[in-house]
Order: sequence, then structure tokens, then C-alpha cells
Amino acid sequence: MSNNPVIAMVAGETSGDMLANRMLSGLRKQLPDAVMHGIGGPRMAEYGFINNWPMDKLAVRGLFEVLVHYREISGIRKQLRERLLLEKPDVFIGVDAPDFNLDLEVQLKQAGIPTMHYISPSIWAWRGGRIKKIAEAVSHMLVVFPFEEKIYRDAGIPVTYVGHPLAQVIPLEIDTAAAREELGFPADARILTVLPGSRMSEIKYNTATFISAAKILCERDPQLQIVVPMAGSRQRSYYIKLVVQAKLEGVPVLLIDGRSHTAIAAADVVLVASGTASLEVALFKKPMVIAYKMMEASWQIMRHMGYQPWIGLPNILEREFVVPEFLQSAATPQALAEALWKQLNDDSLRYSLQQRFTSMHHTLLRDTAELSSSAVMAVIDKHGSRR
Repeated sequence: MSNNPVIAMVAGETSGDMLANRMLSGLRKQLPDAVMHGIGGPRMAEYGFINNWPMDKLAVRGLFEVLVHYREISGIRKQLRERLLLEKPDVFIGVDAPDFNLDLEVQLKQAGIPTMHYISPSIWAWRGGRIKKIAEAVSHMLVVFPFEEKIYRDAGIPVTYVGHPLAQVIPLEIDTAAAREELGFPADARILTVLPGSRMSEIKYNTATFISAAKILCERDPQLQIVVPMAGSRQRSYYIKLVVQAKLEGVPVLLIDGRSHTAIAAADVVLVASGTASLEVALFKKPMVIAYKMMEASWQIMRHMGYQPWIGLPNILEREFVVPEFLQSAATPQALAEALWKQLNDDSLRYSLQQRFTSMHHTLLRDTAELSSSAVMAVIDKHGSRR
């Protein structure tokens, strides 16, 4: 292996940026002079990752939403593929974003470039046939849930369970008082944190419904405080535009930049869009309601493709509806408000959720940085230097 290996990576959204950050924290210690580049976010940049394209170009969810941006996204992938085929990095690591990364990984692997994929597509939830594509695309799989390891071993795909990096980032004991002090709230405040999503498409379809639910709760309890963290300036501007369009600017909301973990830690209850954020809320041991809306045409196709009744990660991990889920037309402001009100006021339910989420945290807690970076090093060593 050369002294200056090249590691190419693609992370397609905020959660992928966070996942890659943990891996890079381990890799940078072992490979201080490595060149790391591709598509990523600010948390990857903390470890010297060079961003060749803006990450938010890939942060699109929904079948028809992707079609709208298909030409631009496929153009980026083509340019990146051509660059990597010439460069021949020591390893390519696709971080989530399977619709973008798997096709790219197939072509790179066929060219002799070792490929890894970090975080399994939800083949246990829908589109299970993708495991054949994964076998074609991936030299080694890194998975973050313990039950996934057997799936890949049974399919003959090299795999390492690395734990979920969030379980390391989020402490087992949550200091709610400190989070409230940081946000300027008294210790005895009642706080609802609203997480409509980090993708622009999520903000588009979730914002009006989520803030309308918050409005109902504020009318029921005028002392309730509402916190809404935004992933970036583009998301913030778009959120404000949507709130004004829906005539909801009168709802008293503390809108903050970033600091989503502080907002979750401060909360009594959280309204969260389905995705990695729901697992974050669970690891903060907070009661929650999970909801999700998307373009209606996408929903009509995707709702028939699932293998199990849950979409929220806490419910999938527990194999039951531990917290309520509301999808598409069922996600009305009134339904969300009623479910949140119960989570906010049922003390026995809150205690039960705290116990279950603490157990979940222990299950997912591993030295993710060490395990993931060691797996990458093993793949590089196995395939030898390409410098």
C-alpha cells in the first residue's frame, strides 16, 4: 500500500455525512496523509475530505422527485465515474444513497477498484431483490444493525457489523436541563421539538402539516414551547417560505440553525419525519410521533412495496409499534396533535419508552470508528496498492 492512498466516497445527505464522519475519524488516525474526496458534507470535511460536488444535489427522496432531477444527478455520477476510473482510488466507499452509489459501485468494481457500501439499503423492509445488485456491486458491506449481518453472510457477501455511530455520538444519559439552558428555556418548560426533515423534498411535504399540528397543541397548552432546527440556510429559507404560504407564521416557533441534537435533548416530545432522525430521537430516549408525506404519485407506488408494517427505525428494531406512525393522508394535523398530546402527558408511557430506548442504545453501541476504519484498511490491504 502506498504512503498516500486515495479513498473516494459519496454521501448523499446529512445522515450520510454524519455516518462518514465517524468512519473518517478512525481512518484519518491510521492514514494521516490519505487523499479523501468525492461527494460529502461539512462533517466529513472536518477530517480533510475534499468535496467535489455539493452533497445536497443528491438529497432527493421519492420516485417522481428523483425523476425531476435525474439528468443532473446522472450527469454528476457520470463525471465522478470517469474521474475515478482514471484515478483508480485504493477503495471507493458509498455511504447510504443506494440509488446513486450501487450503479457506480458496479462499474468501479468491474474495473478492479475495491468497493464498500456503508449502511445497508432497507432490503429487509422493501425491494429485497436488490441484494443481487449489492453482490454485484460491493466488495465488502458495512452494516449498522445486528440483524443485517446474517442477511449478507447468507448471501455470500463479506460483511462487518460496526454498530450504529449515533449510539456513540449520543450519550446514554441525557442532560435535558443543560440543553434547555443552551436554548434559553427554563428547566420546567414543556417543549415540543419538530423535525420535518433535512431534504428539501421532506421540508416541502411535511412542514405545513407539522406546524399545523404544533399550532393545535399551542392552542391547547399556550405554555408549550416549539423548537424547529434547520440543517442549513437553504432549508431555513424554504421552511420560512412554506410557513408564510400556509399562513402559519403566527405559531410561536424558535427556529434554530443546526443543533438538532440540542433541540431533541431539550424536548419533552418530538414530531419527526421518518428516517435516521427517528433513531436519533430514540437514542435520546424521547417520546415521539413519526410522520411522513411525499408526492402522491410516489406514495401510490411505494406503499405497495413494503414487507413489514413499520417505517420508523425504532419500531423496526423493536418489531412493533412502540411509537405512533402516520403516513401520507393519515398524517393530518389533528391526528398528529392527538398522538403528541398523549405522548406528552402519559407518564407511564414515557417511562416505558425510556427503558426500551435505553436497551436499544446498548444493543447498537460499538466502537464504530475503529470497526469501520479497520474494515476499510483490511479491504485496501487485501487488494493492494493502486498507486
